[in-house]
Amino acid sequence: MGTSNTSTLKVCIVGGVAGGASAAARLRRLNEEAEIVVFEKDEYISFANCGLPYHISGTIKERKNLILQTPESFKQRFNIEVRTFNLVTRIDRQKKQLFIKNLKTGEHYTEHYDKLVLAPGAAPFVPPIKGNQAEHFMTLRNIPDMDRIIAYINQHNVKQTIVIGGGFIGVEVAENLQEFGIKVRLVEMADQVITPLDKEMANILHAKLKEHDIALYLSSTVAEVTGAGVTLSDGKVIEGQLVISAIGVRPEIQLAKEAGLVLGKTGGILVDEHMLTNDENIYAVGDAVEIRHFITGESALIPLAGPANKQGRIAADNIMGIQHEYKNTQGTGILKVYNLQAAFTGINEKAAKTAGLDYEAIHLHPMSHAGYYPAAYELALKVIFEKATGKLLGAQAVGPDGVDKRIDVLATAIRAGLTVRDLTELELAYAPPFGSAKDPVNMAGYIGENILDGLMTSITWDKVEQLENPLIVDLRTKLETDMGMIPGSLFLPVDELRQRMNELPRERNIVLCCKVGIRGHIAYQILKQNGFEKLYNLSGGYNSYTNYTSDSRTTESIPGNSGVGDESSKIIESELDLRGLQCPGPIVQLAQQIDRMQAGESISVLASDPGFVKDLPAFCRARDCKLVTQENRGNDYFAVVRKEQGLSLVTPIASTSRKKSLIVFSGDLDRAMAAFIIANGARAMGSEVTLFFTFWGLNILRRPEKIRIKKTFIEKMFGMMMPRGAGELKLSQMNFGGIGSKLMRWVMKNKNVDSIESLIQQAQQNGVKLVACTMSMDVMGIQKDELIDGVEYAGVAHYLQEADESNQSFMI
Repeated sequence: MGTSNTSTLKVCIVGGVAGGASAAARLRRLNEEAEIVVFEKDEYISFANCGLPYHISGTIKERKNLILQTPESFKQRFNIEVRTFNLVTRIDRQKKQLFIKNLKTGEHYTEHYDKLVLAPGAAPFVPPIKGNQAEHFMTLRNIPDMDRIIAYINQHNVKQTIVIGGGFIGVEVAENLQEFGIKVRLVEMADQVITPLDKEMANILHAKLKEHDIALYLSSTVAEVTGAGVTLSDGKVIEGQLVISAIGVRPEIQLAKEAGLVLGKTGGILVDEHMLTNDENIYAVGDAVEIRHFITGESALIPLAGPANKQGRIAADNIMGIQHEYKNTQGTGILKVYNLQAAFTGINEKAAKTAGLDYEAIHLHPMSHAGYYPAAYELALKVIFEKATGKLLGAQAVGPDGVDKRIDVLATAIRAGLTVRDLTELELAYAPPFGSAKDPVNMAGYIGENILDGLMTSITWDKVEQLENPLIVDLRTKLETDMGMIPGSLFLPVDELRQRMNELPRERNIVLCCKVGIRGHIAYQILKQNGFEKLYNLSGGYNSYTNYTSDSRTTESIPGNSGVGDESSKIIESELDLRGLQCPGPIVQLAQQIDRMQAGESISVLASDPGFVKDLPAFCRARDCKLVTQENRGNDYFAVVRKEQGLSLVTPIASTSRKKSLIVFSGDLDRAMAAFIIANGARAMGSEVTLFFTFWGLNILRRPEKIRIKKTFIEKMFGMMMPRGAGELKLSQMNFGGIGSKLMRWVMKNKNVDSIESLIQQAQQNGVKLVACTMSMDVMGIQKDELIDGVEYAGVAHYLQEADESNQSFMI
């Protein structure tokens, strides 16, 4: 087990926590006689640094629970001497001697070693920005940092905090501060949080953070810390009484560097597979060492607790003569973001592109367990594999439940060198409360197998824009598409496909879209076996589309219950448990129940589908219901819905109202003229007038100049095809390629009829309200900056209120 002088072996370890503490404990288990001394510059030798944010919020109530070992407990159990507040300042490799300073007494002394383990860890990176020495600028890496943050919050009654950095620590700190009742603004240099996730997966977390009123400043950097908060590099000022930097960590390599130990290309201490440095007597482990990535073989710094513990054990084994190799790091991690779990393993799609790999990425949205068993939740799962071999490269998952075990299975599969085909053969535990007969991991395998066998061509949303003239066919039901569609897509329910397939142009690239991809696969096989060749199934369907296109721009507030009533005390006549159902199931069953209810009756609804919270307000508007209240209850969504009498959500006013309301649906020149002529005439007679612009009517309000705004490919295509403002409108009849509209303008001028531009200007000057439908803007890819000044923005409920208060309502 070792050399003949193991009884006199002296091992010194610099640093505790994960790597150093695990090395010390393993050494003692292997050799009862060795002298083992651990030097730690701070107070704590072994603590749960991953739990620090959760003590700030009080989730972990007892501070002592974060302290895993003390010098006394280490001595009692392992007979290991631990010297805290002892800083190793220099290594003399020739004499195998350490130079140490006792930080409490100021004493300097030396210590001999036979073998040395370096586990100095990593230090928080402090950005070189003006004001970073301010009292209210802090980092969080250890227990004293945590104590300072809590003390500052209590002493200064902190109500607003800025967190810099959207990595693990930043997001966890932001969540826990918000849970503590503090307003949080999170600033991140990248365009997303948690960069091991791909953007479309991180967008799910963005939505969750915004839902809890955490303001995100993505693609932003801090230029200066001020007394009032921070100034961003673009000059924007955001307020905060406390600024916590969580940008990341840098390996503590100064001691090793000064001792002449070789550093790797990433800046970490270079070690071999035995965790041995270029000195045969010095090992290094943990966050300070450079490792190789298990998938790419590239050098990397991956500061995770799991690898650090393994490395400490391996170093101890090799010191004691047990040949043990560290077989690289694949980067498996998980975090909690409110009721969501987000996990990953292997490489993401960004890394696959950088490495030049020929890969396939697939999305799926299975349930966490059998859908018919209560409390089943939808997962977003992404799997990346090599096209030629099917070798698994990486996986990511986000959802309220069941994420950890799927990623753990996939991490094991990657470590074992399995292919995506092998996932179909995995026999995983199944019972309705725990999983499905076809587990999500199996489902990923089936999809990958179909792709490798040429039975299906899958395409992710970011690749759709690379297709020439794509036609997106939405295969969902009318009820589903009423809640939202991809702009420009063709509605053709899958159950009508066999009868209507001749409506599809065979020469175009056809992208099939359903909710999650299952109906897309069915439609793919129908069309392929009927001679269609240019077919693609949108991976993950509409659910993944919404993740790709989710708006992650800066926001200061996301109202939790916009438009929701405050009458939660109303009597509830019935209850409906919709948990486990996927869209459109919850809405369908709720609609059926509403049809059986009387006006004025209320129903409580419990659902697990994440889309339900977004669909419900739209449903209530469409079905003459009032959304009395809605809230999160753990992983579920709870709502109370009351059936109303009539169309309006408000009490109609007397018919003597002088209000007029017009829906402007058309974007034709002649119809736009009619709308504004009527509006201006009614206003001149003393009526209040509202013009509600929806779909093609929005083009009337567009600015004539081109506005530079970031858009998706489909949104750009819509913008190119639609007229830019009133000056480009065409006639509904006899347009003749634009000649008709020019002739009409000439006739109007000769007859002293105001131009459409003049009519719009008159309407605004006279107080006519111009309201743009925000839902239509979203569908058509039109943003506020593209519309003329003076336009208001609202949804259907606003128009219905205007219509109910009007004695006349028109559609043009």
